[in-house]
Amino acid sequence: MQRLQIGGAGLAAMMLMIALAQVVIDRAKQTDASTVPESAATVAPGPQPAPKTDPLADAGVVPDMPSEPSPTPKQEQAILPEKGQADVDPNR
Repeated sequence: MQRLQIGGAGLAAMMLMIALAQVVIDRAKQTDASTVPESAATVAPGPQPAPKTDPLADAGVVPDMPSEPSPTPKQEQAILPEKGQADVDPNR
């Protein structure tokens, strides 16, 4: 008898959870249908704010940068193995 009661309670709990999920889904669909889609601004844009400056540079905590960039070092050619001459007789 107790197994039957636990099974019935489990089925009832599942039915309640499914019903709750359905209510949430329906409510979300209603909200989506009633919202206004995003559109272009209806007012003219205001004046653009002045560009922001770097507060660290204003405070003077920026590292010293050289006035001219340092020259990049030239890459040396790769060291290749020597090409030796073989002691092979071409007439052989």
